[in-house]
Amino acid sequence: MNMDRVAKMMEKVGIPGRDAYDLPSSPKRFPDGAHYRMEISGVERPNVLEALVDEMNRRKIPIHRVISVVMGATLLDRAELRDFAQIAAENRLEVILTPGPRAAWDVGRQVVTPEGGLSGLRFRGSDQLRYVITDILTCIEIGFRGFLVIDEGLLWLLNELRKAGEIPDDVTFKVSIYAGHASAAGGKVLQSLGAGTFNPVGDLSLPQLASIRQAVDIPMDLHIYLAESFGGYNRFYDGAEMARVCAPCYFKIEPGPACAAGPGALYKPWTSPQALADFAREKVKYAEIIHTLIQENQPDLILSKQGCKGLAIPKP
Repeated sequence: MNMDRVAKMMEKVGIPGRDAYDLPSSPKRFPDGAHYRMEISGVERPNVLEALVDEMNRRKIPIHRVISVVMGATLLDRAELRDFAQIAAENRLEVILTPGPRAAWDVGRQVVTPEGGLSGLRFRGSDQLRYVITDILTCIEIGFRGFLVIDEGLLWLLNELRKAGEIPDDVTFKVSIYAGHASAAGGKVLQSLGAGTFNPVGDLSLPQLASIRQAVDIPMDLHIYLAESFGGYNRFYDGAEMARVCAPCYFKIEPGPACAAGPGALYKPWTSPQALADFAREKVKYAEIIHTLIQENQPDLILSKQGCKGLAIPKP
């Protein structure tokens, strides 16, 4: 079969037939007209959020989204969750809360075996789905409006519940890097299932990222600094081109030895809250550096202002 013919078949159903080696500028934007926003992960407790806000204000650099309580929102008590929602609301920060701990802490341990890990994190059975949805609904009652999703089945179910009126329309679902999507077809699937934003795997080339953008309208969440457990990527100098070809996009700042799994994982309940707060300040500094590099090289690219419209800001 001729590959050019296959490419044309793909294009007929809305998927680029090749990676976008010409790196075309994306015509898509956030609702405020901006190309890019800043996202910081691992904001695990209210004191970490307070440190982030203080550093953000001191440096005068907008932070738009925080990926929060990656260790699992169940591990914060209701008072801590209310404090977290209140701080975020007062400072116009979108919060993507992580329900759980769930899949990696289930009694089934296939996921930690060498071959089992290839199948990825999934919710096992209806009880686990019921548990995670209960966690999400509890946090919605407290005021949160954004949640991290790692499982396409759960994403579909949450979207069906949203369509049925069981979940408010203003709740958004972000698909995690742990879902493992790396192509325009994968992004298209997630968009069709109700994702509001999604995180492709962290080591894609610019032409690969550009091909995804051609097929997908929702924001792309791009790791510009990623933990050593994922390969240790630092793409600060790719930032301007990433924003140009992938807009609208969030730059994800997530350095460290490991995120949620393996030795040195930061997002665990026993990690020092003060250490996480200090690290949050460093991540805000990195956001300032990234923005400076982008503006020095492509000053026509626009960063959203703090608290811009369209963010899943808590409603405590």
